Amino acid sequence: MAASSQRSLNAADVLTLFSQVRDDSRSLALPLSDADATVQSMPDASPAKWHLAHTTWFFERMVLAPNLSNYRAFDETFNFLFNSYYEAIGARQPRPRRGMITRPSLDTVLNYREHVNEAISRLLHQTSDPAITELVELGCHHEQQHQELLLTDILHLFAQNPLQPAYKDPEPLAVSHAQTGAEKWHSFDGGIVDIGYEGSGFHFDCEGPRHRTLIEPFALAHAQVTNGDWIAFIEAGGYREPLHWLSAGWDTVKTNDWSMPFYWQNRDGEYWSMTLRGAQPVDPMAPVTHISYFEADAFATWVGCRLASEAEWEHVASDLKVEGNFADSGRLRPKLIDGDDTKSDAHPTQMFGDNWEWTRSPFTAYPRFKTSEGAVGEYNGKFMCGQFVLRGGSCVTPAGHVRPTYRNFFPPDARWQFSGLRLAKDL
Repeated sequence: MAASSQRSLNAADVLTLFSQVRDDSRSLALPLSDADATVQSMPDASPAKWHLAHTTWFFERMVLAPNLSNYRAFDETFNFLFNSYYEAIGARQPRPRRGMITRPSLDTVLNYREHVNEAISRLLHQTSDPAITELVELGCHHEQQHQELLLTDILHLFAQNPLQPAYKDPEPLAVSHAQTGAEKWHSFDGGIVDIGYEGSGFHFDCEGPRHRTLIEPFALAHAQVTNGDWIAFIEAGGYREPLHWLSAGWDTVKTNDWSMPFYWQNRDGEYWSMTLRGAQPVDPMAPVTHISYFEADAFATWVGCRLASEAEWEHVASDLKVEGNFADSGRLRPKLIDGDDTKSDAHPTQMFGDNWEWTRSPFTAYPRFKTSEGAVGEYNGKFMCGQFVLRGGSCVTPAGHVRPTYRNFFPPDARWQFSGLRLAKDL
């Protein structure tokens, strides 16, 4: 999870960021019981308690242990329990068995967080070393990633419960029954464009180096594909027609008996979906979510279009303000685009928030990319195989966490994230 930064950070500003991020994580845990925070619903998910402890372990192991004299670890066994992928650090609890960590309790994990919070505050009051402040800043952005994962993993857990409990107040959200408007497209010239992060702000290492790439003339849809569009795909037999699908995707559809997006169900002819607010009717005008890369590609093929490349997506998004339906809205579900946006032809809308948008691009290294030295260099680079890039953030992404250059990535069959699509086509 390496970061890159070319500036000397102010320790006081980093402490403010640290305190806010840590408070936000604590707030996410407030609706959860100890049992809610302990259970692991599938190997790809982690218990909420593990997310809270692992992000704390990062600060303790990566920042405090090497930099704060006389620091005493809260519990030496936590180095095994809450390490994630850091092979250079040592052995760890296997990921599929994180739900077996019934002890420590949630209360003990929260006490662990307070212990580390106090020590980080003490360290930042003692130092102005840019290497330390940059590492704390990295830990904050790392924790924001886990805040999003905590919510997506809780949704998956609650969806397995026959009571389908709600993480947030379950009152039904408004559903629009308006008809989908005319299809709108925005055209862009081809040419050599600059892609990747450039500047002095925080960014993950995989977002750079900035480099030139060639794109051909293309068009991008005004908004994300909606649930209503997806219902048409379902009812046209989209999940039963192999010609729409990549070979691996069709094998996945047959093996897993997919017939609609993840969390969807058909109740007497009406589509419903499990959400963080409990079971809710599917809003035809809201962006479709919880679909895999395979499904996104199949839908695009069905309508005679394609997914955008990440270079095309970034080229368009780089001139737009980073605003949208993020976690701070409290909705925790994609929504219908605002009426004013639907009337504007100036630029595509919903580029940020609502859903991560699948691109057609594999997650690979940019030209001249090099992994960082040490344990913090283990995260991004070693996963550059078998994954596809998503862009833009979602309704459970912390506000301020994403940038036009931000590269999320997941395997092509992943569906439990808030992932959707926007259509593109060649000109």
